Amino acid sequence: MAMILLVGRDFDDRDTPTSPRVSIVNQSFAGRLGLGTNPVGKRFRREATPSEPELVFEIVGLIRDTKYYNLREEFRPIAFLSTSQDAHPDPFVQILVRSSVSLADLTSGIRSAVAEISSTIGIDFRALETTIREGLLRERLMATLSGCFGALAALLATLGLYSVIAYMVVRRRNEIGVRIALGAQPEDVLWMVLKEALVLTLSGIAIGLPCAMACAHFVSSLLFGLKGTDPASLL
Repeated sequence: MAMILLVGRDFDDRDTPTSPRVSIVNQSFAGRLGLGTNPVGKRFRREATPSEPELVFEIVGLIRDTKYYNLREEFRPIAFLSTSQDAHPDPFVQILVRSSVSLADLTSGIRSAVAEISSTIGIDFRALETTIREGLLRERLMATLSGCFGALAALLATLGLYSVIAYMVVRRRNEIGVRIALGAQPEDVLWMVLKEALVLTLSGIAIGLPCAMACAHFVSSLLFGLKGTDPASLL
């Protein structure tokens, strides 16, 4: 899954049912237990269950925090255990396969290989790209709708600004004619009109920006790696 190992090692052949139990933890786990930035070599206990006694695990690696279930969740403390040391392994296993061959050829080859081991093993395939796309479906829909409404709002604002400027020019047509007759240069007249347009634009920004920042928390759940008050989000 391309999890980044910050300190320590990965699980390997040294981790057997008879060797001391080991674990790889994430940053949130180390922070929750106050283990510092390098928890390798430290131990933690897992409470006893009806089927297992209390177990002690030695931390052999630290990985960077990531989201494990969905993109909307907060970082949570996670400890990974070696399946080679599990006395009661889960019969349901998820395996990530990376390959350059087509999905159809890959699934066919895996089914054939599993069938040679046992015909009773059930197997199901799901493309990681499909999982990610479905996980982002709501966000993509909201982004599309927001983009459409944003484009419509920009169009209406542009038309409104154009109408106001056109009205101002028509209203001051006589004044503009007098200024030109008295020797005003075309660029002076243009700047006079643009100054009024600039005042309107800056007034709109001054009013709209605080309102946008006040409403930023409503879209925070749709942003990943950004805050609602970031310039990119406000734009």
